[in-house]
Amino acid sequence: MTAELDLTRLRVLAAVARTGSVTAAAKELHYAQPSVSHHLSRLEADAGIPLLQRHGRGVRLTEAGRLLASRAEEILGRVEGARRELDALAGLRAGRARLAAFPSALATLVPDAVARLVQEHPGLSVGLVEHEPPDAVAALQSGAVDVALVFEHVDVRHARTMDDLSRFESTTIMDDPVNLVTAADLDAAPGPGTPPDLRTFGDDEWIAGCERCRADLVARCAAVGFAPRIAFETDDYVAVQALVAARAGVSLLPGLTLRAHRHPGIATAPLPGALRRVMALTVGPPAPPAEALIRQLVAAGAAVTA
Repeated sequence: MTAELDLTRLRVLAAVARTGSVTAAAKELHYAQPSVSHHLSRLEADAGIPLLQRHGRGVRLTEAGRLLASRAEEILGRVEGARRELDALAGLRAGRARLAAFPSALATLVPDAVARLVQEHPGLSVGLVEHEPPDAVAALQSGAVDVALVFEHVDVRHARTMDDLSRFESTTIMDDPVNLVTAADLDAAPGPGTPPDLRTFGDDEWIAGCERCRADLVARCAAVGFAPRIAFETDDYVAVQALVAARAGVSLLPGLTLRAHRHPGIATAPLPGALRRVMALTVGPPAPPAEALIRQLVAAGAAVTA
């Protein structure tokens, strides 16, 4: 009667089959050669059938040995897969995901994603910090956060407006439309459903946002033949809207900023083809808690765009 087969001995047999000798298997497994020979002898006793035979100064597998070695690889693969799944489950029950995100995402996407996450995984905790994209990327590189929620403007030439991000794993969360923002009572404000023409505002003063938003504004105005006269600069989208409502200028704002806060004295119209892409970045494949957070950020993005 065949005895229960030991996983360690199966691992040794698989290594012998893979490397072609006891010596090479011992080296691969970091075992002493006598230890490998001992495991093989015990495995043969457990199997109740010869698994190896002498061949010159070495050994080779018998037909039974080759069959068991093949099955051993399958068994060990399944065991390792189960171990990974258990580790992932343990991480989701008591793990932590740290996120850096820009302000309008923290006010819109992130609360929904975190609420969904803690409902699905009550033992998971989330750490949040507000950072504009360059600082979020720096925090990700330093290991201070697990996920960086960033954006890129897709300008009129469809060129990237941030440094190369190919060194990170990237997941698109949503495409956020960019809107022309004017005072609600401005005569030149586009009517409902009317695509805005930036040239209409070539002589107006403009209110610019962060460095990346300003670059996108300048590029879009240049594409239609003028350089915007930037009268005010602020990263605060609440202040931008208040200034626009007070007729201090016009501006471009992404949809998430308008979802987070909307001044009653403004009018908005999406600029055709203008968007910023919101992405979640990680260094390499995300750990289970970070992966679960990204999955919920994608769901939150889908809910916004729907």
